[in-house]
Amino acid sequence: MSPRISELWVYLAASPLLGLTFTLLAYQGALFVNKRCHAHPLANPVLLAVAVVVMALWATGTPYRTYFDGAQFVHFLLGPATVALAIPLYAQLGRLKRMAVPLLVALLAGSITAACSAVLIGRLFGASAATLLSLAPKSVTTPIAMGIAEHLGGLPSLTAVLVILTGILGAVGANGVYALLKIDDPAVRGFALGTASHGIGTARAFQVNEQTGAFSALAMGLNGLLTALLLPWLMPLLLRGLG
Repeated sequence: MSPRISELWVYLAASPLLGLTFTLLAYQGALFVNKRCHAHPLANPVLLAVAVVVMALWATGTPYRTYFDGAQFVHFLLGPATVALAIPLYAQLGRLKRMAVPLLVALLAGSITAACSAVLIGRLFGASAATLLSLAPKSVTTPIAMGIAEHLGGLPSLTAVLVILTGILGAVGANGVYALLKIDDPAVRGFALGTASHGIGTARAFQVNEQTGAFSALAMGLNGLLTALLLPWLMPLLLRGLG
């Protein structure tokens, strides 16, 4: 290792910038692999980057809090990135108006189904009440889901993991489901993916085309809002019904 590179490593290792630098490098490497695999769903860049970061933290014994202190700037950028998704959506405004009623019905059905199915499956496997409350918002983008879980009495850290897993599974498996159900409309595909798999699904949708990505972004935002409004009164009823 040359003196200049050695000095850079010593500086990064002693500063919070190490987490940010490693996160960006991991994701850039994952994008490279994704392109070499012709954007295959199994080569999802988020999945690959998360795997690399997790293995690195495990191998070095680095606590997550230490890593997050440096990488939290990426977390901060989630807000502006989400707002910026309104730009491609504006280009689809005409079709959005024509599909307003079907989309609202789909949103309500998807939001309730995502929460209730997660809780029912968790209950079937004997999950605790806190775990069930953490499972409920798993189809909502991470910042909103963690806030909902904390308000309900769940575990925000567990919810964050569940949200990421849900997004990755949706991004990887969506094409197979669409083919099985013979769904070809880009708007329908995007809206379903955004409702079920939030930001990670939306990133995958934009890889397909702009229309799919725009409707996925719309669903992601609306599902976060609707879930935040529904779950505080829906979850007590559901838990009471499950005993």
